[in-house]
Amino acid sequence: MEKTRWGIIGTGKIAATFAKTLAAVKDAVLYAAASRTKERAEVFAEEFGFAKSYGSYAELAADPDIDAVYIATPMASHFADAKLCLEHGLNVLCEKSVTLSVPQLQELLALAKEKDVFFMEAMWMKCRPIYLQAKKWIQEGRIGEVRMIKADFSNLVPYMPEDRLYKPDCGGGALLDLTVYPLTIAADILGGEPSEIICDMNISGGVDLSDTIILRYPGGAHASIFAGFELPLRNTALISGTEGSIILGDWFHCTCEAVLLDSSRNEVEKIQIPDQFTGYEYEVEEVHRCLREGRKESALVPHSGTMDVMRLMDQCRKQCGLTLPGE
Repeated sequence: MEKTRWGIIGTGKIAATFAKTLAAVKDAVLYAAASRTKERAEVFAEEFGFAKSYGSYAELAADPDIDAVYIATPMASHFADAKLCLEHGLNVLCEKSVTLSVPQLQELLALAKEKDVFFMEAMWMKCRPIYLQAKKWIQEGRIGEVRMIKADFSNLVPYMPEDRLYKPDCGGGALLDLTVYPLTIAADILGGEPSEIICDMNISGGVDLSDTIILRYPGGAHASIFAGFELPLRNTALISGTEGSIILGDWFHCTCEAVLLDSSRNEVEKIQIPDQFTGYEYEVEEVHRCLREGRKESALVPHSGTMDVMRLMDQCRKQCGLTLPGE
């Protein structure tokens, strides 16, 4: 496969960013865009240079010339939209959080296996060079045994009833939108099966406005997480080990800088890797690599890792009595 012909389902803000990225990636072709109305799809396709536009997701899913589909709809729609594409035998990159719950994710993974197609959650953080550098330092033993992870992701988002973040039927709330990132770091580095989960949520209007989570692991390691819409924090991540630590700077999920410290907190090394385009190019390139090699899942964002995080989020919601429509 020389070039990958992409389709996009959804035409909102994140879809626009992804489309700009595709236009800049040499092996990507902006092939088709779909919205719930033909008019909106046409406007989006013309703005970003897609060859085709569809006024329904079903029409796009039925196009046999699409190589991969990016799903950029609200979270509550991810399951149905991904299922539609998988049923048509399409390779899928689905925006995070990939589903609302473990049972939904299990069904999608089983369907992807049945159809023998590629499926990946668009957890762009795990494809970014800085995050991979931090993991390389850990694997090389540069900070010894990891004992603690502290990660915050909290922004001040004024309440607007029409905002998807505050709408339960859109899969709103902090957990699926923000908390998923620090939980991903914890699960990826410390493992997806902590011995204890302590979660507290501030719930209002059917969504979690903020989450405070402690994960305790066998042997004493732990992760401390705060995320939400109520406080403006620096949103950094600290990975601390017996011989040093790593700091992922402001907006850790998309940072271009990592700092390695020794056990006395002296700076040993600092890495800066500016984005080529938007930062989404790394997950696009990962999808391209997997398709070229005939892989059905990514080693950077494996199905097992996505499931680990979804399982943690389900347990947090269960502990706090939070359910979402349609899960």
